[in-house]
Amino acid sequence: MKTLRGPALFLAQFASDEAPFNSLDSIARWASALGYRGVQIPSWDARLIDLQRAATSQTYADEVRGTLAEHGLAVTELSTHLQGQLVAVHPAYDAAFDGFCPQALRGQPRARQQWAVEQLMLAAQASRRLGLDAHATFSGALAWPFLYPWPQRPAGLVDMAFAELARRWRPILDAFDAVGVDVCYEIHPGEDLHDGASFERFLDALGGHARANLLYDPSHLHLQCMDYLAFIDLYHERIKAFHVKDAEFRPDGRRGVYGGYGSWRERAGRFRSLGDGQIDFRAIFSKLAQYDFAGWAVLEWECALKDAAVGAREGARFIADHIIEVTQRAFDDFAASGVDEAANRRLLGLD
Repeated sequence: MKTLRGPALFLAQFASDEAPFNSLDSIARWASALGYRGVQIPSWDARLIDLQRAATSQTYADEVRGTLAEHGLAVTELSTHLQGQLVAVHPAYDAAFDGFCPQALRGQPRARQQWAVEQLMLAAQASRRLGLDAHATFSGALAWPFLYPWPQRPAGLVDMAFAELARRWRPILDAFDAVGVDVCYEIHPGEDLHDGASFERFLDALGGHARANLLYDPSHLHLQCMDYLAFIDLYHERIKAFHVKDAEFRPDGRRGVYGGYGSWRERAGRFRSLGDGQIDFRAIFSKLAQYDFAGWAVLEWECALKDAAVGAREGARFIADHIIEVTQRAFDDFAASGVDEAANRRLLGLD
């Protein structure tokens, strides 16, 4: 059995132009002081990493690792959530997602998609140079506008969408396979991969590609009223990354899952800082230990109410307190009888 690693922190929500959040060295010093032992790096943020250099220069990749090591930190995964989103964008969302790509590519969906694929290819090489075995991303979405079956979907529409999604991702997955890195899709509303059923549909379209795996974040499952513990039972063999994020769902007579177009503060389903929501993390960490998950527990801080600095400080302690140091022996070993095969046969009445 393996003990889950952590606590770690996803840096995307903290990076800014203000110190100590404006460079990898200073943000690493800050995270280490809070008790974190790893960081998940957003690959699109040039203040923290140069993705192309990390993909092409082992010297630079070693410098990134060395900078973190000086503060007692390791890279847990690189993230391409923004670039992954752009691998597949329905035209209804073109303007909304244009901000995820360089200025020169905006208003050019085909060029934007090509850039996104190139970014994922760089991320595969950068992950290899950084010594990583998992990568965090989004799948993008072609079918999301048709999530609710009204008006009635034309026959074959969803199958076509997932066939195209798989076609776009297969060469990327092959590139990650060539360097021994798992692609971990965060199951998330707004993505075509937003629950277990949609992930299975994608996996079938890919012929069960070994590198198509999961980033487990219980908050997104809870806000869909899913059983986030049963999800681990069903998909633990594909769970290769873990975002520790809390949430609460408190529907009333006015609002439910869809939220009534309200802001995050007004929605029935809200993300919360660790310990402030409804997620049963003791059960989650127990199940991950049971299934021998050996990855990192990474805090993704998102909260409609609490200050980010407070959430980060509390989150490190919260994760550390929930990590289970797995046992290397059975609790009842003291009572082992030490009988041999012949004795077992006699006990079963086989002689």
